[in-house]
Amino acid sequence: MSVLVELSHVVRHGMTTYPGLPGPYIEDHLSRTASRERYAPGTEFQIGRITLVANTGTYLDTPFHRYAGGDDLARVSLSRLVDVPGVLVDAVDADPPGISAKWFADLDVTGRAVLVRTGWDRHWDTPAYGAAGHPFLRADAVDWLVARQPAVVGIDSVNIDDMADLTRPAHTGLLAAGIPILEHMCGLDRLPPAGFRLHAAPVAVAGMGTFPVRAYALVGA
Repeated sequence: MSVLVELSHVVRHGMTTYPGLPGPYIEDHLSRTASRERYAPGTEFQIGRITLVANTGTYLDTPFHRYAGGDDLARVSLSRLVDVPGVLVDAVDADPPGISAKWFADLDVTGRAVLVRTGWDRHWDTPAYGAAGHPFLRADAVDWLVARQPAVVGIDSVNIDDMADLTRPAHTGLLAAGIPILEHMCGLDRLPPAGFRLHAAPVAVAGMGTFPVRAYALVGA
């Protein structure tokens, strides 16, 4: 029997995901009270409305996020995001803060979802989450992954890049190779090194490169 493991943060009104970006605004478009005027007695509905930046909660970056000619949310292949065999890289004990290629050595990652556990999600919803010193992938790790073409790469940190490095080498290298990125994951401590399948599809929006996902894993599927 397979076990479902939640890998996404809950999106809440006003929450902070990334330092400096506004939180989502969640409200009623049609309230239950107002709907009673439209429907039969005892029948009511709520239609919600949310205003958010694309980089909210646990989200997927597609190549269009970095490159104007890259695949956007509507064009990225579902084969990279749905029912993908996964590999967990447990880098909690990596020398802070960068994660080097040695943490990936001897792993078979081609065509797989590579999820990097750093433990940084323990700081979620606190000022420490967006502080300096967060874990990220070093350039040699990015080069190693690009050479082996995983389906998607995820991390449970505030950014897969060092926020102080404005060239964003991990985004630049992975997305140039057509490898989508999942950021702000959680619950990776509940996954085994292998033997799970990832699901993390976004809404198919044309002309956008990033959007929240409901990421989860089936363990023992």
